Amino acid sequence: MRPQPPSPEELLAQARRVLDIEAEALRTMSARLDQDFARAVALVLACTGRVVVSGMGKSGHVGGKIAATLASTGTPAFFMHPGEASHGDLGMITHDDVVLALSNSGESSEIVSIVPLIKRRGAKLVAMTGNPDSTLAREADAHLDTGVDKEACPLNLAPTASTTAALAMGDALAVALLDARGFSADDFARTHPGGSLGRRLLVHVRDVMHGGGDLPRVSLDATLKTALFEMTQKGLGMTAVVDAAGRVAGLFTDGDLRRALERPLDLQQANIADLMTKNPKTIRVEELAVAAVEKMDTLKINGLLVVDADNTLVGALNMHDLLKAGVV
Repeated sequence: MRPQPPSPEELLAQARRVLDIEAEALRTMSARLDQDFARAVALVLACTGRVVVSGMGKSGHVGGKIAATLASTGTPAFFMHPGEASHGDLGMITHDDVVLALSNSGESSEIVSIVPLIKRRGAKLVAMTGNPDSTLAREADAHLDTGVDKEACPLNLAPTASTTAALAMGDALAVALLDARGFSADDFARTHPGGSLGRRLLVHVRDVMHGGGDLPRVSLDATLKTALFEMTQKGLGMTAVVDAAGRVAGLFTDGDLRRALERPLDLQQANIADLMTKNPKTIRVEELAVAAVEKMDTLKINGLLVVDADNTLVGALNMHDLLKAGVV
């Protein structure tokens, strides 16, 4: 007979129990952190090759994620399956590398069996285990203790708290290395060029603005009629107004036109200088495009003029340009 399904309250209680056990495991591991962590960081910083991460079973899955995190934060790394290592993949390891080996017991046969071969190649070994007295821990140049008092699994069998601890230790290692290398947001973007994060960190105003012949601009002595022709031709719903030196003096938009039409004026003779918005909001050409998005959102506007350090007009952009570039 199938047991009665748990109630929603029982399910929530079980979930909270798991989270509490794993949170406590991380707090305990943090308090236990010692100089071996600093030694592991130093070994990787001195490495002229790559970090080769290896682990079996669930440790292997965690190891794959750690390798990916290291690689994306400035530490070249890849994952090597320990079962394949003794069938040729050991050729991936050179004396310039650091091997990061994961095993909760520290006795995984697939890992322990290749330790002598790793040392023979001259590579450094960092072990991440839950047993400081294990074979793998003793043989390592630095040992990261990820031991937990118990698994979150009610049978205390399925790797749960132990894999969380190993994953968190890997993150701690990657972030410590990132900080030590002075890894910047621009560096991060260069390893993530294909996603929205990369676009936000790599795309600058100059990459999306309208410039040259596509830039709507009129002089201070232009008439409203001239400005309207320029706006229609360039299709941005606005035109910059510049002085004789090309510096921004004002901006005329569709909104300014609607406000102008609320009062009597001669469309043929009205001067744009009398109708424009003076001292309009601008953005520097070298800024990130995401800064333009933030400025537009804050000011509740749809377009910006782009200037250089001397306030000389060099471009214009609107929210549609930023949407098209995938920045928004």
